Amino acid sequence: MHVRRCSRRRKTLSKVYEGLFIFPEALDEEGLDQAIELVKEELVKLGGSLDSSVRMGKKQFARMMDKQKSGYYVVLVFSLGADQMDTFKARLKLGTNVFRHQFRSIDPVADVVVAEASDEG
Repeated sequence: MHVRRCSRRRKTLSKVYEGLFIFPEALDEEGLDQAIELVKEELVKLGGSLDSSVRMGKKQFARMMDKQKSGYYVVLVFSLGADQMDTFKARLKLGTNVFRHQFRSIDPVADVVVAEASDEG
């Protein structure tokens, strides 16, 4: 009996994500810069890359959460291996100053088409 072994390497495909991060209201400008930089470093450690970042400023919450009335909102668009996303979320909980986060997977081609269509109309 002949046994044939296949050595397939699992390729990790990078996906593009949009992440909304909320940082605590108690941070000053320097503390906010450091917190954002720490998130970026965690992303790079996992083999990801940052595509863009937008600071949306300080916004009031609809209701008080964990004794906080507001937070600093930052949107980061980044690429990361799909298998690394759970690890990234776990590291955010443990080692960063992120109050809340939310992610969505985006299709960069579809977003470009929508942007071009809205520019034409």
